[in-house]
Amino acid sequence: MEKFILAITGASGIIYGIRLLEELVKNFEISLILSDSALYVMKLETDIKSFDEFKERFDNPKIKLYFEKQIDAPIASGSYKTRGMFIVPCSMKTVSAIAHGYADNLITRAADVTIKEGRKLVISPREMPFSIIHLENMLKLAKVGVIIAPPVPAFYNSPKNIDDMVNFVVGKLLDLMEIENGLYRRWDG
Repeated sequence: MEKFILAITGASGIIYGIRLLEELVKNFEISLILSDSALYVMKLETDIKSFDEFKERFDNPKIKLYFEKQIDAPIASGSYKTRGMFIVPCSMKTVSAIAHGYADNLITRAADVTIKEGRKLVISPREMPFSIIHLENMLKLAKVGVIIAPPVPAFYNSPKNIDDMVNFVVGKLLDLMEIENGLYRRWDG
């Protein structure tokens, strides 16, 4: 079974990472990395109010759960084969660390490995407005092939609710990794 890495950082927009996890686990094995901040933000932004609730909801043998301090995890090595990695949402702290090769935790190490091994890395930075520092860091990553995909919803598909807007973004993220999905209505003119 093909494998992906999904990291969820503490940026606002945790719902995108959770929805992406729900879609990916249907067809792939997922190495999931949660930052300490992600757990805190999850409690603020979702109906998941504890780590135990999260574990219960995503109790699936196809999900291998790691925390950012587990630097010795298999996904910290280039010899661990994956199809690619998502960081959704991606904090600007994480963007900066990856852009500068500061692999001090499992998220940034796995991203560093993904880049050095020539695998696809899709990040969804969640900040607005972007400062010149943010833009320079993202440009640096884009120059080495990282796909920068901020979670920007579209309105041509006439979303009826937040789920429609989240599904559009997650569908686009899956498209970037060439994963078939029907999460949103595609533009047909």
